[in-house]
Amino acid sequence: MFQWSEEQEMVRTAVRDFVDREIRPHRDELEFGDMPPYDLLRKLFSTFGMDAMQRESFKRRIERERAAENGEALEVDSGERSANADAIAFTMIPIIELCRVCPGMVTAMGVSMGLTSSAIMSKGTIAQKERWALDLLTMDKVGSWAITEPNSGSDAFGGMTSTARIDGDEFVLNGSKTFITNGPHADTIVFICKLDEGNPPEERTIVQFVLDSGMAGLEQSKPLRKMGIHSSPTGQLFLTDVRVGSDRLLGESLDAYRGRGGREASKATFSMERAGVAAMALGIVDRCLELSIEYSKDRVQFGQPIGQFQLIQLKLAKMEVARINLQNLVFRHIEMTAAGVGMGYAEASAAKLYAAQAATEVALEAVQLFGGNGYMAEYEVEQLARDAKVLQIYAGTDEIQISAVARSLLADD
Repeated sequence: MFQWSEEQEMVRTAVRDFVDREIRPHRDELEFGDMPPYDLLRKLFSTFGMDAMQRESFKRRIERERAAENGEALEVDSGERSANADAIAFTMIPIIELCRVCPGMVTAMGVSMGLTSSAIMSKGTIAQKERWALDLLTMDKVGSWAITEPNSGSDAFGGMTSTARIDGDEFVLNGSKTFITNGPHADTIVFICKLDEGNPPEERTIVQFVLDSGMAGLEQSKPLRKMGIHSSPTGQLFLTDVRVGSDRLLGESLDAYRGRGGREASKATFSMERAGVAAMALGIVDRCLELSIEYSKDRVQFGQPIGQFQLIQLKLAKMEVARINLQNLVFRHIEMTAAGVGMGYAEASAAKLYAAQAATEVALEAVQLFGGNGYMAEYEVEQLARDAKVLQIYAGTDEIQISAVARSLLADD
């Protein structure tokens, strides 16, 4: 795939029109007025049939898994592969278009229907998938993926202190999580912690549970104030003796978590999140470039439009190079996913590293190009610069991505 098809271009135009009509007018409320994004996202889903598409895709996957359990094999024909490619492309388009206006909305959507549902779909039983995942995929419910803790940060596993203790037929969960996307409003939470069997913390098994809001002992904080992506509510979770049965342990068995099973499951979710950052970065860069071109033509200094100055032209050219590279990363991701080939941990880290740096650099250059106006909140580039920065922090900082890529290069065959 090297360009959007005619049909995809039509969808992109329709989504952009929807965003301009239904979401852009609420930009100030989303940015400064504590307006949750979920109803607007649900309207987007229903308008473009994304909820129906998710239901159909979920149904086909469950049918294949049930057939596999019965020793049958349902082949995926070329027509379905082509449909998968279209479905993935049509999923990427709203991400890109939303990020041109409110990148935080994509973070809220991605953590709910992406990370949280993917954790359940990859690790859960069929019953658990039907119980929780479908409602997340359609945005009927809001999800959170809770791994980060106040003292863990980049050392997500080593610094983790939240625990699950076996008590008869139940588990007792304790601990706290922070910087949790959708935390204040989540209906469904994938809670990642360590199994406390009386062993030292560094030897404990990583396990994952599914929680519902309102459970006894579970407290969800109010939204935290932060630098950017204000349209994505972020909060804290506090668990005090939350009692759950094995039906809430993803997979309903501890065997799959022993050794590094729990860590690898979480890393797989990280890979998916990191690969999706390219689409977010593309939306930010595309809009920054569009605004910068318009401003370069309209803004007159020293008797001519600033676009006539070579230093301004250099900024615009570099923005376009970044846009092309990010678009190609998105196309690669679409093709790989449609072919059933997932990005490896190191490749996803490399893609995330480049995309995050490109989006931040372009957005800051856009602010610089706008000069004093670019520092004012009434100009969109100010918001996009604040929003872009988080791409270098969440889902693993730039430094963690560099380490992941380097370790892969240096690993023995």
